[in-house]
Parts: sequence; structure tokens; C-alpha cells
Amino acid sequence: MDDMITFEIDTEFIQLDKLLKACRIAHSGGEAHGMVEQGFVTVNGVTENRKRAKIKPGDTVRIGNKTINVKPKR
Repeated sequence: MDDMITFEIDTEFIQLDKLLKACRIAHSGGEAHGMVEQGFVTVNGVTENRKRAKIKPGDTVRIGNKTINVKPKR
């Protein structure tokens, strides 16, 4: 079963590595970088290899059985 996470941001974007840490998927920046480098992370269905990719509201990040939907903070 998939875990759905809604993450709200009040800025234009959040870096991918920071998002993984903020959602407690990665415990450190190094762990987040490793997940991305190993090809475990997709953004909008495409494997993302940029550790600091800019994730914007409307983007969907997936790693394993976790899906993060990024939304603007209201």
C-alpha cells in the first residue's frame, strides 16, 4: 500500500534533497543524495538524478511506496 504525503510550501520551490529530509524519508542530506544518485526517486514519473532539483507546487515525487504531492501553502 502506498503512503501519500501532502507537503505544502510557501516559496517558489524546494530542493529535492531538502524535501526528502523534511518529509522524514531521508535522515540526512547524505542519505537523500544517495537515494537520488541510485535512481530511487522520480519526479512527475521521470527518474530524477539532480539532488538539488527544484520541486514546485504541482509536482509529484515518488520513492519506494511513498508519494509526495507538493502543494502551495494557503
